[in-house]
Amino acid sequence: MKSILDNREALKAEVEKIAEVAGYLWQNGWAERNGGNITVNVTDLIDDDVRSLPAISEVRQIGITLPALKGCYFYCKGTGKRMRDLARRPMQNGSIIRILDDCASYAIIADEEVMPTSELPSHLAVHARLVENGSPYKATVHTHPIELVAMSHNKRFLGKDVLTDILWSMIPETKAFCPLGLGVVPYVLPGSNELAEATLRELEDYDVVLWEKHGVFAKGLDVMDAFDQIDVLSKSAKIYVNAKAMGFEPEGMSQAQMKEMTIAFNLPR
Repeated sequence: MKSILDNREALKAEVEKIAEVAGYLWQNGWAERNGGNITVNVTDLIDDDVRSLPAISEVRQIGITLPALKGCYFYCKGTGKRMRDLARRPMQNGSIIRILDDCASYAIIADEEVMPTSELPSHLAVHARLVENGSPYKATVHTHPIELVAMSHNKRFLGKDVLTDILWSMIPETKAFCPLGLGVVPYVLPGSNELAEATLRELEDYDVVLWEKHGVFAKGLDVMDAFDQIDVLSKSAKIYVNAKAMGFEPEGMSQAQMKEMTIAFNLPR
């Protein structure tokens, strides 16, 4: 079967990167069953031949109107699809969609009629904000890192930047590679407009947002960048949880040591 990726090396490389990250999410235990989502803006990788392709699905409503996304193209994980399957067969477990001229609907153009994630409206709302702000960020990832979700069950961690300071202090690389820290959204019904709106607000200040008792949502330059930020935060959470399991409260880096990091690495905070 002919694929949209045939003879399109840049688009093929991007989809292969998405598949690689999907494998990491599964291997880390962050993507049980069909848990998690990946959505990537691939508009810059779409050529004129693809733009002229007919839809392979009926027109479907997004549920919101997003003028900034008119004519944009996205790779989306399929609804009900498993990350472990996407890692092996990305174009059978995800699809490429075109946002139509009304900015409120889309159609699937390749490779198969795989319905996008049910959380598509919230993912696209984030992408629309990125486009509006002229951001170079192209990818969003939602997944369920075990230790970070566990820490969200403790109310004392959910104050502004409480978890950021704890996680930054566990190992220097976390502050260096996730310099904006971790935003927090109190529990809201998954897939709801309220969750999307709260996430958008937090993403004004953070690249990664923790959804209480649920998971994380990250934006990045590409899917690997988004994954890497989640990965370093997860490593810090593991260090914290392991120290507690050993029977002590981890000391962490001091505020003076973290300030030294900020200056030495020219970090924003």
